[in-house]
Amino acid sequence: MSIWIEFAICAGVILYSGSRLSVYGDLIAEKTGLAKGWIGLVLLATVTSLPELITSVSAVTLNNLPSMAVSGTIGSCMFNMMVIALLDVLSKHKPVSNMVQSGHLLSCGFGILLLGLVALEIGFGRHFPILTSLNSIAPTSILFIAVYLIAMRLIFDYEKVRINETTGELAEGVAGKDTSLTKALVLFAAFSVMIVVAACFLPGLGEQIAKQTGWGESFIGSSLIAITTSLPEITVSVTAARMGSFDMAVANLLGSNLFNVAILAITDLCYRKGPLLQAVDPVNSSTAICSMMALAVVVIGLTYRSEKKFWYLAGDAIAICIIYVIANAILFLAH
Repeated sequence: MSIWIEFAICAGVILYSGSRLSVYGDLIAEKTGLAKGWIGLVLLATVTSLPELITSVSAVTLNNLPSMAVSGTIGSCMFNMMVIALLDVLSKHKPVSNMVQSGHLLSCGFGILLLGLVALEIGFGRHFPILTSLNSIAPTSILFIAVYLIAMRLIFDYEKVRINETTGELAEGVAGKDTSLTKALVLFAAFSVMIVVAACFLPGLGEQIAKQTGWGESFIGSSLIAITTSLPEITVSVTAARMGSFDMAVANLLGSNLFNVAILAITDLCYRKGPLLQAVDPVNSSTAICSMMALAVVVIGLTYRSEKKFWYLAGDAIAICIIYVIANAILFLAH
C-alpha cells in the first residue's frame, strides 16, 4: 500500500474519531457536572488535543523522532491560527475579530508567553541547567505545566459565566440531547482507542514520507503531521462557527494552543535521551516565533476590531495566512 494512502487513512481516522471524541467529551463533562468546574475545563482541553499528545509521545518513544514530535506540536499551534483566520469565510460580512469578545486576549497573552519560552529553550536551552533527578527534564518543561495551569485557572475565573452557559451547547447540537451518559462513555472510550492507534502510526509514516521526498523531518511535522492532528479542532471549530458560536470556535483553537505547549512537557518526560527541546533542529524555533507573531496579529485584530473585509478575509486574517506560509517556507528551505 502506498505510504500516502496509509497516511490518508490515519488522517481520516483521526478526523472522524477526534471530532466525535470532542463531542462526547463535552457531553460527559456536562452530564457529570465537571464542565462547571476548573478541572472540567482542563480535561476538555486535553480531550481536544489528544491526537497531538499521542502523536508527540509516540514520536519519541516508538520512533525516536524528537524533531518531528516538536515540529508537529508547535506546527499545530501555527495551523490553529490559520484556522482562526479562515473562520472569516464563515462570518459573512463582518471579520471574526469584530464578532468575538475581547476576553480571548487573555488566552493570546498566555499563548505568546508559552511559545516564547519554547523558542528560548530551543535556541538557548543548552546553556540552562537540567533536572537530572527527573530524567534530565529541562526546567522550562516544569514551567510549561505551571504556566498552563495558571492560564486555565485565570481563564476560567474570567469567563466562568460564559463557560457554564456554552459548555454542552455544541455537544448537544451534534450528539443529541437524548444521548445517555453510559452511551457517551462507551463511545468516548472507543473513539479514544481509535485515535491512539492511528496517532501511533503517524510519526513513522511521516518519517518515511520525509525520506521519500527529502522534505525534512521538521517540515513534515509542521505541515502534514500538524494539520492531521489538528483536524478534530478544525471540525469542532467549524461546526461551532456554523452554529454562530464564533466565541466557542476561537476559544477552542486558542485553548488548544495552550495545551499543545503543555504537551511538550509531557513529551520531554517521555524522552529518555535528555531535554527534548535541546535535541531538536534549531530551525523549529522559527515556527514558535511565527506562532507568536500570528497570536500578536490576533491581539491587534481583537483590539482594533475592523469592520471591513478584503473579499472574504479581513486584514488580520490575511496577515496570519502570510505568516503561516512564511513559517512553512522557512522549514522547507532549511532542508
